[in-house]
Amino acid sequence: MPEPAVVRIENGQFLENCYLLADEQAGEAVMIDPGEEPARFLEELERRGWTLRAIWLTHAHLDHIAGVDVVRRATGARVWLHPGDARLYAGLPQQGAWFGLALDPLDPPDEELADRMRLAVGAHAFEVRHVPGHSRGSVCFVGEGLVVGGDVLFAGSIGRTDLPGGDFFTLLRSIHRELLPLPDQTALLPGHGPPTTIGAERRTNPFLTGGAAGAR
Repeated sequence: MPEPAVVRIENGQFLENCYLLADEQAGEAVMIDPGEEPARFLEELERRGWTLRAIWLTHAHLDHIAGVDVVRRATGARVWLHPGDARLYAGLPQQGAWFGLALDPLDPPDEELADRMRLAVGAHAFEVRHVPGHSRGSVCFVGEGLVVGGDVLFAGSIGRTDLPGGDFFTLLRSIHRELLPLPDQTALLPGHGPPTTIGAERRTNPFLTGGAAGAR
């Protein structure tokens, strides 16, 4: 069976990565983390002729959710969020104020994500992994040889832990427990920056190979 199609759309002032995952044969897609430029995400869907079935959120920081309602209202797709980030999600206007941005509140999520939940886009299956530390409700979507990781692990770095709900040692434990056991060749699609692999980060990421690695 062909691998899922992956489209990365870097957007907004925070250079966030919004992803489309699609079963091209079925013409179905999910959108992960619609950030600040929802018109671009919708244009890409239309250009490819895909029907959006769901919006999956890795976490609820503003740069990952600002476009949720525009996309939801345009497509009818249901929004999935881990309840650990419900307060962050409901506080989008307050998050915007921290950065001098005027943002409207969002309609509530439609569905709750849970650890080890199984989700699908067309014939492609993914597992939800709860990975707190960047935020209380951070999750990754794991399957088909890839991880859509949000702001947990990056090429050469890890997520911030100085925002509400963040904790450095919790984040390290999440990475070691849920991501590093995956095969070396597993592609990591982070919430910011370029893609990498689990093997590359296990070998070279200074947060995983240096003194902090022993803190788990």
